[in-house]
Amino acid sequence: MTASGREADPRPPACRFCGSALRQTFVDLGMSPLCQKHLRADQLSQMEPFYPLHARVCEQCFLVQVEDVVPPEEIFGDGAYAYFSSYSTSWLEHARRYVEAMIGRFGLKPGDLAIEIASNDGYLLQYFQRAGIRSLGIEPASNTAAAAQARGIETIVRFFGRETAREVAAVRGRARMLTANNVLAHVPDINDFIAGIPLLLAEDGVATFEFPHLMRLVDENQFDTIYHEHFSYLSLSTVETMFAAHGLAIFDVEELPTHGGSLRVLARHAGCESHPIRPSVAALRERERAAGLRTLDYYQRFGERVAETKRKLLVFLIDAKREGRRIVGYGAPGKGNTLLNYCGIRTDFLDYTVDRSPHKQGGFLPGTHVPIRAPEEIDRTRPDYLLILPWNLREEIMGQMAQIRAWGGRFVVPIPEVRVFE
Repeated sequence: MTASGREADPRPPACRFCGSALRQTFVDLGMSPLCQKHLRADQLSQMEPFYPLHARVCEQCFLVQVEDVVPPEEIFGDGAYAYFSSYSTSWLEHARRYVEAMIGRFGLKPGDLAIEIASNDGYLLQYFQRAGIRSLGIEPASNTAAAAQARGIETIVRFFGRETAREVAAVRGRARMLTANNVLAHVPDINDFIAGIPLLLAEDGVATFEFPHLMRLVDENQFDTIYHEHFSYLSLSTVETMFAAHGLAIFDVEELPTHGGSLRVLARHAGCESHPIRPSVAALRERERAAGLRTLDYYQRFGERVAETKRKLLVFLIDAKREGRRIVGYGAPGKGNTLLNYCGIRTDFLDYTVDRSPHKQGGFLPGTHVPIRAPEEIDRTRPDYLLILPWNLREEIMGQMAQIRAWGGRFVVPIPEVRVFE
């Protein structure tokens, strides 16, 4: 790598949106396993694949991205995807409020079709269905789709793109409300995905997308949200550019607290006049410009901040262990696996972690092999520190686990830097 941060590789990868050569590093997190591939006990002695986790920024469109070194079918398509949305109480409430707001704002009524792309276990569509709105999920992971189907939510097990959009539109019709929450970042062929939206969206329909905001990721040092399953890291200005290339226009944007700071963008067909563009779009676009998101300097400083966070977390853990403190984790999220593998935190620092999802309990975290247990284990072992890996759910978790204070237990949040809460 040169002093400017540009890589010397004569054949760098190409931007997944515009095809430009990706020469500029955003942050290099080394080698890491797939974050949702939890292990069974009989797999611990087997060879485990690690892949480069190197995020780059395109010098033309400013899309931050990791290379798609693993086929998406290997991540989502074998029935072993471990993330079930319904195990987060706060996320269910977020989905319920979203559905209520969309029905009220756009006058959805029985007979209208609501489709969610990457519908997971039906966590969101259940609320449309309860309101009498026709609902359909499109979900590539067969195990989470099966959970939705068991709830009576019709779900098609497919990856989304042009072909799927045409087939669904031909059989089910086009959607008045098309939802894509936390999926835009997960697709390797982002052009094919976005191109499918106008094919499935009714002429006067609304498509909404939620995704973590790149500006918040940078400002708050959220490097652990970078992992192989997240192919892209998105700003409003870059998403606007991508949508415009495929005949979509963003007419409103909201800033959300979810996932450490997300955007909800509302889009329509570019030629549709029924939803005027609101001032919120220009206002956030200008804030991003003023912050420097359209300049390479903005991205070149991030790597050293990440390295310093690693050093501070390791210093805290080393000091705590030397004092004889017992540390356990809470949660088994994707972001936690990036953090633990990048920092080299294994069972020498973290005895175990817990998770509410029975689909994860009894397994082991990828790479670090930290065991995953049920939350009740915390009451049995009474650790001194509880390291909250899904730090975006800090308040929810501290409320659920408030009993640790009875024995002097304290909460530790690693991002944006190490903080201890009584």
